[in-house]
Amino acid sequence: MSLISVNHLTFYYEGSSDNIFEDVSFQIDTDWKLGFIARNGRGKTTFLKLLMGAYEYRGSIASEESFDYFPFEVKDMEKTVLEIVEELYPDYEFWKLCRELTLLHVDADVLYRAFSTLSNGERTKVMLAVLFSRENQFLLIDEPTNHLDQEGRASVREYLKGKKGFILVSHDRDFLDQCVDHVLVINRTNIEVYKGNFSVWWEEKQRKDAWEQAENERLKQDIRRLESSARVKEQWADALEARKLGKKAAAEAQKKGSTIKGRRPLIGEKSRKMQRRRKNLEHRQERAIEEKEGLLKNLETTEDLKLFPLRHHKEILVSLSEVRIFYEQPDGGRKVLPEAEFRVNNGDCVVLKGRNGCGKSSILKAVIQAAEERAACADGQDASDRISWEGTIEPASGLRISYVPQDTSHLRGRLTDYAEKYGLDLSLFLALLRKLDFDRGQFEKNMEDYSGGQKKKVLIARSLCEQAHLYIWDEPLNFIDVFSRMQIEELLVKYRPTMLLVEHDKAFTDRIGTKTVEFGASTPDY
Repeated sequence: MSLISVNHLTFYYEGSSDNIFEDVSFQIDTDWKLGFIARNGRGKTTFLKLLMGAYEYRGSIASEESFDYFPFEVKDMEKTVLEIVEELYPDYEFWKLCRELTLLHVDADVLYRAFSTLSNGERTKVMLAVLFSRENQFLLIDEPTNHLDQEGRASVREYLKGKKGFILVSHDRDFLDQCVDHVLVINRTNIEVYKGNFSVWWEEKQRKDAWEQAENERLKQDIRRLESSARVKEQWADALEARKLGKKAAAEAQKKGSTIKGRRPLIGEKSRKMQRRRKNLEHRQERAIEEKEGLLKNLETTEDLKLFPLRHHKEILVSLSEVRIFYEQPDGGRKVLPEAEFRVNNGDCVVLKGRNGCGKSSILKAVIQAAEERAACADGQDASDRISWEGTIEPASGLRISYVPQDTSHLRGRLTDYAEKYGLDLSLFLALLRKLDFDRGQFEKNMEDYSGGQKKKVLIARSLCEQAHLYIWDEPLNFIDVFSRMQIEELLVKYRPTMLLVEHDKAFTDRIGTKTVEFGASTPDY
């Protein structure tokens, strides 16, 4: 056991006017299973890179540990896994690597395959096995669940439950709940460490937010009362001061020795007391305002999103019968994916489930392709991405589809140009991004400089701008922070658009899904 001590850490990217971290201090234990939570663009990956020594910073990070990072870079995807391991870590021990693969339910034969032939799930498991086979390393695990199916997530989750000494970045609530014992959170103004899993932290945050909001309301009422009282006291003090200094009759009567003579000292004393009360009220008001400003700084507000789904005149929007997706193989054969048979009715949210590689994304693309008006122009799909299938796909006539693809690599340039290209209402598009936690400064950046989560939010905001009969979303929550996941979840529960969806976040799909279609795991060759 040892400590990682962060003291007065300050960091900003060159050319940026805003600090990513400012005078941050905390300690973590290297035996912890530490979940790392923050909104997109708040600096999670940046902090991991700082631990790795990738950037210069002010302050200090003290640790006796060596750090290793997931996912590691693979420069030549055509090399075998073992060749890549030997290049990256010449001191690795083969038996330890095989032991870790066994714990992840991966056959050791995978070591002799080209890395490019591995599925997303296999790549994740192999990388984790390689890193955990090296002793005395504190692992920085950056979003391992992206693109992992539920079965893959379950095996990785069980694997991490048996490990310790890592920081895990993930936005999957169920995943975090079962494999971390502490939580590191980047708030708006600081970084905090909590003991417990995601649910423990979330309950504590909700209690703290509720207290701060109640205290904030009390202070606002106190300020209003003090302001009102101050105005009254000010009017009284001003009136007495006027009587003290401004009344000619009083001054003349004093000179003449009349009966008013004895009243001036009394008026002066009242005026001085009133002025003191006025000053005291001002000080109390200032203190109340200072208390109020200290609250709500870390409150993560998520505004309600809006959606404008269309209702189609037909009840059945898409019907699939004995559909098999197939790919032509270089040797002349065909790879055929498991059969799909289901339909999507108005108001359904159909969730496609199955292992990585079983054809879920291909089914989505085939449905889009079958709906003629969006066949070749859906976001991320062009003529070279067309799908071949056997069987029948029947989309309703005039079906309008809004599509969120997995891939975000096509996002380039400015948001204004993107909105113009797709005919979006720019003010609505930017307003939705603001509600998804974009600050105005990000509107001026090129999209290729966005984080993975910010890019997915661009795709989701575009879809929310589009009026459609059917929303087809392919793993929309990859890289999306947990606050925005809950925000999108609430939107879909409220508006209940008709959806065809691939998503592996169980908490999300359990809440919004109305039907589940399970795909088989086999992919026979014919």
